[in-house]
Amino acid sequence: MVSALQVAGLRGVDVRILLPANPDHVMVYLASFYYLRLTGNKGIRFFRYTEGFMHQKAFLIDDFGVGIGTANLDNRSFRLNFEITLLSVNYDIAAEVEAMFERDFACSQEVGHDEIDRRGPLFRVGTAGARLLSPIL
Repeated sequence: MVSALQVAGLRGVDVRILLPANPDHVMVYLASFYYLRLTGNKGIRFFRYTEGFMHQKAFLIDDFGVGIGTANLDNRSFRLNFEITLLSVNYDIAAEVEAMFERDFACSQEVGHDEIDRRGPLFRVGTAGARLLSPIL
């Protein structure tokens, strides 16, 4: 999934990922910092939603494709958990999801790919450890 997003970003596709600023699980929050660094200079932008906790799983493809569901975009959700995502090709639904995303991004702050570098060494060690555990989180 990360490789596909990187390729899209390098092609000039507007790839924006919205993460919660208030985590529900510390290890998942720490692991997210690894991906900030991994995707640096690849055209992928990250934002942290600041208006409470966000747990939605939704994506928009151009102005017609939409995915909404419970599945995280990782191997655990794809292969192990019983989760589902609705995929739809519908301009009206896509317009509603786009409006939702615009509201959500307005309540968010962009995060730099170097955010982890502004933290202390103990934090960086914690993010590396969390990344190792991310397949089972």
